[in-house]
Amino acid sequence: MSRHGRRVELAPGYVLHHRAWRDTSRILDVFARDHGRLALFARGVRGPKSKLASVLQPFQPLLLSWSGHGDPGQLTRAEPGGEDGREATGPLPPAALMSGWYLNELLLKLTTRLDPQPALFGAYEAALGALRSGAAVAPGLRRFEMALLELLGYGLDLQHEARTGRPIEPGSYYHFHAALGFVALSSDPGAEAVSGASVQALAADRLDDARTLDDARRVMRAALDHLLE
Repeated sequence: MSRHGRRVELAPGYVLHHRAWRDTSRILDVFARDHGRLALFARGVRGPKSKLASVLQPFQPLLLSWSGHGDPGQLTRAEPGGEDGREATGPLPPAALMSGWYLNELLLKLTTRLDPQPALFGAYEAALGALRSGAAVAPGLRRFEMALLELLGYGLDLQHEARTGRPIEPGSYYHFHAALGFVALSSDPGAEAVSGASVQALAADRLDDARTLDDARRVMRAALDHLLE
């Protein structure tokens, strides 16, 4: 290791967020496939002669190089493209930008710094690909939320009722408790009930029905809110 600390060369990653630092520089929050989430100082990238300002944009696959003893590091190089040679593919469609920022916010709030998460990195890339393709937004977001919970160790049991262990029944209704799971309802299900058919569809990745998507949205919101608290 040199006096400048370790060096990382051309690591696949994404910029999640950036903020101004001093007069011409930025601090980048990045998510790197083999290094996890970390901060990098990017010097001079706000200057009039900077060639990196247009490269260091969120939602674009990048190859990042940096040096330093820890977090934050010092960005030394950045270029478009992922680990398989993909080039940057332009910005997300305007209608998908809010969803893209939502994905980034989840990663910023729920991942641990310097904790490599290659599978989660892949799920993030898949979610961005779905947003960029113009496909329906909701199914892609639900899939990413499911993967995020699973890969962080908070996966949902979509097969069994929480108190009895009985299989989820498509004709039954359940209340989702974030700290417990799906609890069967014995009376009028009410507006907050989740149908067993929706739970089974979510488990099978069949997110093509309006009721299923609405139930899945409420379940994911409750699970993520509980985790964020």
